[in-house]
Amino acid sequence: MKAFIINEFGGPEKLIPTNINVPLAGKNDVLIEVKAFSINPVDVKTRSGKGLAGRFKDNLPLVLGWDISGIVREVGEEVTGFAKGDAVFGMVNFPGLASAYAQYVVSPANHIAKKPSNITHEEAAGATLALLTAWQALVDNAKVKSGQKVLIHSAAGGVGHYAIQIAKYLGAYVIGTSSIENKDFVLGLGADEHIDYKSQRFEEIVKDADFVLDTMGGDNASRSLLSTKKGGTVISIPSGLQEGLKEKAEELGVIAYNFLVTSNGKDMEELARLLEKGIIKSHISKTFSFDDIQSAHKQIETGKTRGKVVVTL
Repeated sequence: MKAFIINEFGGPEKLIPTNINVPLAGKNDVLIEVKAFSINPVDVKTRSGKGLAGRFKDNLPLVLGWDISGIVREVGEEVTGFAKGDAVFGMVNFPGLASAYAQYVVSPANHIAKKPSNITHEEAAGATLALLTAWQALVDNAKVKSGQKVLIHSAAGGVGHYAIQIAKYLGAYVIGTSSIENKDFVLGLGADEHIDYKSQRFEEIVKDADFVLDTMGGDNASRSLLSTKKGGTVISIPSGLQEGLKEKAEELGVIAYNFLVTSNGKDMEELARLLEKGIIKSHISKTFSFDDIQSAHKQIETGKTRGKVVVTL
């Protein structure tokens, strides 16, 4: 089968097309013919030598990627929830290796869910790592409740545009930050307020948030503490809280920590139901062919992607 490997960390040109063997499904796995996969910032960071690269430096050469939507072609002997021909989607084996930049991927059966028939493979592939991140942050960790105030940074991005929809589903009052160019998009997702991060200081406008989702890290995480009420929570997605941030949070009476999404088929089943009902929708801003995967990485590197970038096979 065709796949894109990296022999060493570096720029998009390090993604090299090659032919490798189709992987074998174990007794609790399914073999999936990939129809689409999505590209995330963690893909780009890892390829460049950051992100999860430290975990995988001894695994080179390797195939990146975690987010897939496709068709089940083989089922392990102990798998009961899926059958050949099922359309499925999910984030596979994160934060381990899934090797999703390929025509076929093996996934543990408990990492995926059946794809709703009313959404495309592209929309499903987008609704994996980014959507799971938003869901696990807001629901499992912050336990956002109806009536709470939620501030979401980079609200037009992959995680952010899903987080707005989830927060509104949970009944929260939602404020999203983005560039002014994305104001209408953010409000159209359901946000109650928009803050232009270029011309406005969000911490001067919001001072009583129950929960802040920080997808940027660095100084943005520290400033987010000032927007959070005592007893509130700040979750920062980028790894590594800046030095002194936890101490500052404790002084302000705010809970602050990093969070890393993990594969979870039960969560995917719940998200599949919300996608099927139209409560959550994927915004796919750009779609690239498999052969043009380097351009997909370059698009993510701009830092200006609205919604999701997807690669189709």
